[in-house]
Amino acid sequence: MAASTSSDSHAKPLPPAIFLMGPTAAGKTDLALALSEHLPCDLISVDSALVYRGLNIGSAKPDAETLARYPHQLIDICDPSEPYSAAQFRQDALAAMAKSVEAGRIPLLVGGTMLYFKALMEGLADMPSADQQVRADINRLAEELGWPAVHAALAAVDPESAARIHPNHSQRLSRALEVYRISGLTMTEWQARQSAQTLPYTVHQFAIAPPERAVLHTRIEQRLRQMFVSGFVEEVAALMARGDLHPDLPSIRAVGYRQVWEHLRGDYDVDTAFERALVATRQLAKRQLTWLRGWQDLIWLDSGESTNSQLNKVLMHSGAAELP
Repeated sequence: MAASTSSDSHAKPLPPAIFLMGPTAAGKTDLALALSEHLPCDLISVDSALVYRGLNIGSAKPDAETLARYPHQLIDICDPSEPYSAAQFRQDALAAMAKSVEAGRIPLLVGGTMLYFKALMEGLADMPSADQQVRADINRLAEELGWPAVHAALAAVDPESAARIHPNHSQRLSRALEVYRISGLTMTEWQARQSAQTLPYTVHQFAIAPPERAVLHTRIEQRLRQMFVSGFVEEVAALMARGDLHPDLPSIRAVGYRQVWEHLRGDYDVDTAFERALVATRQLAKRQLTWLRGWQDLIWLDSGESTNSQLNKVLMHSGAAELP
């Protein structure tokens, strides 16, 4: 996933953009806010939960005061009842980036949804739209036999996708099997048809994470405990009280939200919800790090270093002295 650059040395230089990636609870937002104090940046969120209104505490969404001081694009743009795809993100992000550049500023994309970053860099195959009946059939299979059975069904028709998708990653499993059942083509075949779409920016890519996984796990647990103290359960209860949301929606399948929803549904007590949310969040961080370890042209930053040290590395590696 190399950053796009101009192949013609005499062509006009491509405008810069900064990608700031990393696992959950690694300190991405704090560094992005600090960067916006030093560079003329426009912050663009790359997070599949932050797009939803009402998912505030459990998504670690910046509070209203922070968003007022440091405006972010692509936060609170969807109702939780609405699905939001990687293709929609790419379209919205490209529009936000173009607007930023037109204003003489630098798009700074920050978040942990690696599929969104990948979609932005490489483009997406024009896969079939969702089919609610097919999706309901897959969910029914999962309810009756469990998600490992869905994984086995996918492996039978698309072993390449099954090898990439963990049996517990229900949303990706469902979509991969849905694509095959709708179109007769596997997701692997659709992706093979995908033509790379050059991103018209010189992209400076950074990832922030602690070098020790145990440190990240501690940060995740501390943040999750604070979420529960701050009213996470009450937030999910308010979403449930709307009456038009259900656990098959992408918003409610978000890490943490699903576990608290199941607690409120009576499946288990709040302590179990916490423990399950903690395990799910650690699994998410592991998947994010796996993505990042295979990412090309990536500069790593240490979460444990001071903000000034992190800033200096970003400014140095992005050639900030030459940026507008």
